Amino acid sequence: MTSQLRPQRRRLHLPLLATAVLDAVMILVFSTGGRESHEKALSAVGVVQTAAPFLVGAALGWVLAYVLVRIETPSWLRAEEFRPERILPFGIVVWISAVVVGMLLRALFHTGTAPQFIGVATLSLCVLLLGWRAVADRVYRMFAR
Repeated sequence: MTSQLRPQRRRLHLPLLATAVLDAVMILVFSTGGRESHEKALSAVGVVQTAAPFLVGAALGWVLAYVLVRIETPSWLRAEEFRPERILPFGIVVWISAVVVGMLLRALFHTGTAPQFIGVATLSLCVLLLGWRAVADRVYRMFAR
């Protein structure tokens, strides 16, 4: 009996800390761009204050994504391991959570939730939070060959 040996595919993935840092950096980039477009001071404190509601939302998204891996979920959402660098479902969960929780916190603290801002924030955070994941996925596929 003979069996063909297939080369083992390397399973590349980003360390959790690097993934969290990339999400935070993308949210800070979004906040910096927003402050700059509204001609507000680009101080570190100002950027962090602007980013804070979205950072809280992203952190809650991470928790929710982790829980989704650990509980029984529909097959289209199921993942076998916690890989937050993946777009589906993790990136989507983090993105939606960052926007929804971020807007709720901004409304709670009266810092502005104009419909135009909600649209811009939703699209910008989609591009930033899912975009780096798409690039990472492409790089993984190149090195997995």
